[in-house]
Amino acid sequence: MVQLMALTEEVLSAILKTIDEGIHVVNTEGKTIFYNEVAARHDGMDVKEVQGKHLLDAFPSLTGNSSTLLRVIKTGKPIYNQIQVYVNMHGKQIDTINTTLPILVDKEIIGAVEIAKDYSRMKQLAESLLDLQRTVNKTSKKNTSKNVKYTLDDLKSVNPAFLSTKDEADRLAKSDSPILVYGESGTGKELFVQGIHHASHRINSPFIAQNCAAIPETLLESILFGTAKGSYTGAVERKGLFELADGGTLFLDELHTMPIELQAKLLRVLEDGMVRRVGSSQNISVDVRVIAAMNVHPNMALQSQKLRSDLYYRLNVFTFSLLPLRERKEDIKLLTQYFIEFFNKTLQKRINGVEQKVEGFFMKHPWPGNVRELKHTIEYMMNVCDDETLRIKDLPIMMKQLAAGNENSENNLSLRKNVEELEKQLIDTALDQSAGNIKQAARLLEIPRQTLQYKIKRLRE
Repeated sequence: MVQLMALTEEVLSAILKTIDEGIHVVNTEGKTIFYNEVAARHDGMDVKEVQGKHLLDAFPSLTGNSSTLLRVIKTGKPIYNQIQVYVNMHGKQIDTINTTLPILVDKEIIGAVEIAKDYSRMKQLAESLLDLQRTVNKTSKKNTSKNVKYTLDDLKSVNPAFLSTKDEADRLAKSDSPILVYGESGTGKELFVQGIHHASHRINSPFIAQNCAAIPETLLESILFGTAKGSYTGAVERKGLFELADGGTLFLDELHTMPIELQAKLLRVLEDGMVRRVGSSQNISVDVRVIAAMNVHPNMALQSQKLRSDLYYRLNVFTFSLLPLRERKEDIKLLTQYFIEFFNKTLQKRINGVEQKVEGFFMKHPWPGNVRELKHTIEYMMNVCDDETLRIKDLPIMMKQLAAGNENSENNLSLRKNVEELEKQLIDTALDQSAGNIKQAARLLEIPRQTLQYKIKRLRE
C-alpha cells in the first residue's frame, strides 16, 4: 500500500511537470508541496526556493488576504481568472492570472492548487495592440482608405435576396443606430461591415475592428474601455477601442464569445454613450456606432446563454443575415470568374475559365467555408495550373477526392447509397452551423439528439 501511494505520487508529479502552465500546490498550513518549472519561470524563482517553504516566506509581499492560495484554503471557495500582482523574494514584480481551487478529500480541505498564466506577456500584447490601434486611428484621419478597403460594391452577387440585403445596408448606413450581422464563417461579414462604414457619414472617421475571441477574457475589458493609471500595478492612462473609434465605427466580431459580465458594460455604453476606463471613476463621452457580428445564429446564442437578451434587443435595431454560398448558387459561377480575373493579375497568369467538370463540381459542392473557401480553392488551382483552363486535376487533394466520389455516385442510382450521402451532407452542414454542438444540430435537423448521435457513430464506422 505504501509503495502504491509512493508510485501514485510519483506518477502525478511527473504528469504535473509536463503541463505547460504554472502549477503551485500548498497544504492547509500554507506550505508548498508541489511547484513546477513553469510556475518558477513565471515567478522569477527557482523551484528549490519555493518547494517545502511557507508561501509567505517565498513571497513576502503577499498576505493571508492578498494570496489567492491562502484565501481559498480559508474560505474553501474557488477563485477563477483573478489577476494577482506581487513581488518575489528577489524584489521582482510579478503579474499572473490565477485560477485557484480547493483540494477536497471526503469533503475536507487538504490544500489548494493554483494554475497560473503569465499576465505580463498578456499585458504587453494588449498594450502593443492598443498602440497599433492608436497608430491606425491617427492614420485613418489622414487617409480613411488605409483601414477601410472595401465598399458594398465589392460584394459580388446576382442573387436577388443578397442584392436586396446590399441595398438595405446602403440605405441604413446613413443611420447611427447599432447593427447586428449574422453569417457563417467565410460569408464576408467584415467586408459587409466595412461597406456600411464606407457608405455612412462616418467615412472620414476611424473604423476599428476587434475579434472578441482573439483576446483573453481578462484583457478584453481594458482593450475596449482603456485603463486608468494605478488600476493595477504598472497601469498607465490608456485609451480603449471605444475612445480610439470616437466619431467612427467599432466592429465587434464574434460577439457571443464576449464574457456575459462584459456584455452588460457594453450595453451601458450603447444606452448612454459613456465609457469608463478600468480603475477610473470618471465617465468619458464617445460617439461610436457599434456594429456586432456573430457566426452562430442569435437564437442559438440566446438559448445557450452566450448572448444577453437585453444586449441582443439593443443591437437588434437593424439586423442583417448574410446568405451562405450554398443558398445562392447562381453566384458560384460569377465569383469563380471574378477570382480568376483577380488572381490572373496578382499571379501574372492568363487563365480563361474552368472546364465543365469543375463547374459541375463547384455547383454541387456545399461550400462549408463559403466564399472564403471558394476564393482559396481558386487561388490554389491557379498556382498549380499549367494550362489556360482550370481542370479537375488542379483541385486541392481533398476536393479532388470528393469530385471523384461524386463522379462515381453519378453512375450509381442506388437509392440507399444516395440517401446516405445526402444524410451525411446534411449532418455535416448542421454540425458546421452549430459549431459541433450535437443538441443544436439535432434541433436544426429536427430529429432527437440520440438519433443524431447514433447516425454520426454509424457514418464514421
